Amino acid sequence: MKTKQRNCKVKTPNIDEIGITSDTLTSRGGLVLFARYLRTSGVFPQIERLFGGIRKSCKGHPVDEVFKQILCNFVDGTSRHLVYFDSLRGDGGYAGAIESSPERLVSSHAIKRFFKAFRWPRIWLFRRLLQSLFIWRLELENPERIMLTIDTMVMDNDEAGKREGVEPTYKKVEGFQPLQMLWGRYVIDAVFRGGEKHSNHGDTVEKMVRHVVDKIRKQYSGEIPIVVNTDSGLFDQKLFTVYEELGIGYICSGKLYNDIKEVVTNTDQATWKQYQNKQQVWDYVEFMDQRGSWDRPRRAIFCRPRYEGVQLVLDFARPDTILYTNLGMGQTIDTQLVGAGHGDLFTAEKVIECAHSRGRDELVHRALKDFGHEELPFKRFAPNAAYYYAMILAFFLYETFKKDVCSEVLPVVSYATTFRRMIIDIAAKIVKTGGKIILKVTVAVWNQLKFEVLWAKSGDPPQFIWV
Repeated sequence: MKTKQRNCKVKTPNIDEIGITSDTLTSRGGLVLFARYLRTSGVFPQIERLFGGIRKSCKGHPVDEVFKQILCNFVDGTSRHLVYFDSLRGDGGYAGAIESSPERLVSSHAIKRFFKAFRWPRIWLFRRLLQSLFIWRLELENPERIMLTIDTMVMDNDEAGKREGVEPTYKKVEGFQPLQMLWGRYVIDAVFRGGEKHSNHGDTVEKMVRHVVDKIRKQYSGEIPIVVNTDSGLFDQKLFTVYEELGIGYICSGKLYNDIKEVVTNTDQATWKQYQNKQQVWDYVEFMDQRGSWDRPRRAIFCRPRYEGVQLVLDFARPDTILYTNLGMGQTIDTQLVGAGHGDLFTAEKVIECAHSRGRDELVHRALKDFGHEELPFKRFAPNAAYYYAMILAFFLYETFKKDVCSEVLPVVSYATTFRRMIIDIAAKIVKTGGKIILKVTVAVWNQLKFEVLWAKSGDPPQFIWV
């Protein structure tokens, strides 16, 4: 007997029609967490206090509202063009994601007028805000020592239109070259400058160091050891004297002059020592060195790598470096380091290790460029400076947000691209019911991101109190 085969209709997931929904949807559901973090952390009252005067009429948008949309736009990172604000104005889902009403979304023209209204006295207030945020993080993290890095960051504007202040840089591109002070992953102070300004241009570095050290001493701790780590661009006895006057330490890469090479060549091989870190080995030798214009000799450590990866480097091909430091010279910084339990920093091995860690600190510049962008939108220098500082402020708050809210689901060292794909770019539905506004996400997102934990942490962050 033959078995009858029935033609069963197979259901397929193919989409047959399209339509329009009146539901409030957003593809940036994670922005709710960041906007909520900003609102509850206490940042906006301080922003309003510093920059509220830029609003000339009550008809305009509140300054804290404009700043919120600018900061959220930087964190979103979808577009670097200001006209993108016009695209967002018609998106009720985006307005809900940043906790704003659709009619309060600003246009690109309003953003342009906002930045063009900045003058230098008000632009410098960004630095005060950054430094106060720095003290806030110091009080939260309570470090035993403060390691600062000072360096410039080239912003390539080669392909941009004519920009005031865009000049040739040492990287053979035209752009800006701001001077930045780093603490860990944070940019805690910055001076926006034209491209041809070298690292040690004028007295900018001296004023920056004096101001930041004074703020640390008065508002955080008068005894905590502070060490400044710099490259050869800041190799200057005047700066060394400033550091020693302030009672802080320094580690600075020097320049290899011929007389130094001669001294090293004539040094007895028995005095050379080795320092090893993972697969790398360095030969080094210590001596006191005094340049011709210096008023005193300073501790110098000459070193060269023995291996590059796993390969032995021949003598003629080794990249030699020399480091100068006041650590271990009986100055105030030594007493502070011993009191903090970090007397091991006096050793040459630790000095070399700290100098090489500057490469890790410079990755902050890479992270900043991944987060923001190098090409600035305005033709005049002042509005570009204000835009740059707004980007630095957004980057600082983005880093604190990762640490305070997202550390359980995302490594703090993640770059902005990873952060946006995992945290920001999630689908969500915004529902109004029972007098409440509810954000709904999928079960997969809820479980994968521990969304309930993120929501709780974003609503109860460490409070920023102005100092």
